Amino acid sequence: MLAITRTVAVLGIKAEAQSAQAAYYVPEYLQKAGYEIIPVPVYFPEATEILGRRVYRKLVDIPGEVDLVNVFRRPVDIPQHVDDILAKRPRAVWFQLGIRHDEVAQVLAEAGIQVVQDRCIMVDHRALVR
Repeated sequence: MLAITRTVAVLGIKAEAQSAQAAYYVPEYLQKAGYEIIPVPVYFPEATEILGRRVYRKLVDIPGEVDLVNVFRRPVDIPQHVDDILAKRPRAVWFQLGIRHDEVAQVLAEAGIQVVQDRCIMVDHRALVR
């Protein structure tokens, strides 16, 4: 999945002021590894750019295709994003380490979207490039 991914929308990305949090440094790592990162913060209404990229408030507003949506949201908050994810139709959705939502994963899988749960994309990427 990571080998064919080029564009990663990061739902729940943090701003630079929170650079010590995984929701910032993991997308930063992916960007440095060559992925196109598209920030989709949930908070930070004043932010217009994160990681030097334009911020979008909804996945569906992102022009063009998104290969993967990397999710940094608490499990209880994930269902509110299902319609937006389904409308954007990424190839895959990746719930970060510590994040699982089996019901949402089932809905996405039934729509033909690959789902990874409870894994760190940065750790998995590092294992691939070694």
